[in-house]
Amino acid sequence: MFNRLYRSIACIALLLFSSACAQFPNTNQDPDKNNRTSYNKDLRQCQEDYPQVASGAHIPQWIGCMKLKGWS
Repeated sequence: MFNRLYRSIACIALLLFSSACAQFPNTNQDPDKNNRTSYNKDLRQCQEDYPQVASGAHIPQWIGCMKLKGWS
């Protein structure tokens, strides 16, 4: 019984995580900033502002932060 519960929870978590990654911004509206170096710099800043937590609540915060920086 518990194995099924844990499998179900793991499947739901995997689906939520994969859908969050699919929405992660990767293109900047500013052509000069649309490169890997700028992306990594902005992502690092967002990760510093919103530290990683076990619940996964940091992912939507990172997405919002990146969108504020012009990434879509």
